[in-house]
This record gives sequence, C-alpha cells and structure tokens, in this order.
Amino acid sequence: MDQKITEQLDGLLEKYTELLLGESSPELKEKVKMWSLYMHISKSMPPLAKHWNDTYPDAKESMKEIIAEIKRLNEEHRSKN
Repeated sequence: MDQKITEQLDGLLEKYTELLLGESSPELKEKVKMWSLYMHISKSMPPLAKHWNDTYPDAKESMKEIIAEIKRLNEEHRSKN
C-alpha cells in the first residue's frame, strides 16, 4: 500500500477526531476509527453487524462502551462551543 495515502488518511482521521471530540490522541483516534467503521457496517450491512455481535458478545459490550464514550465526549465538546 502507498505510504502517502496511509499518512494522508491518518491526518484525516486525526482532524476528524479533533473536530468530533475537541481533541485528538492516538487512543482517541483508534476509538474513533473503530466507532466509525462499526457504525458504517451496522448501517450498510446490519446482518453482518448482528452476526459479529452474536459471535463476539464481549466485543459487542466493548463497542457499546466506545460508542457511549464517543457520544459523551462529542456532547461535551459541542456544549463548550
């Protein structure tokens, strides 16, 4: 894979994280990446997301925690602005 596109996409993710949450860190970027991928899959292929949730119930719970954290951080950021 082209290193340039990887770096550019990482920059996009960093800016998205910053705009969404008001800050960016490697940990937050990873959570936003997981959150955005999961949300896209759950909307575009709900049966696949359901299968994954059923197959990995512990991961489903972790994803629910990440979703709640992203939502909370976004709401806090929006309330400051």
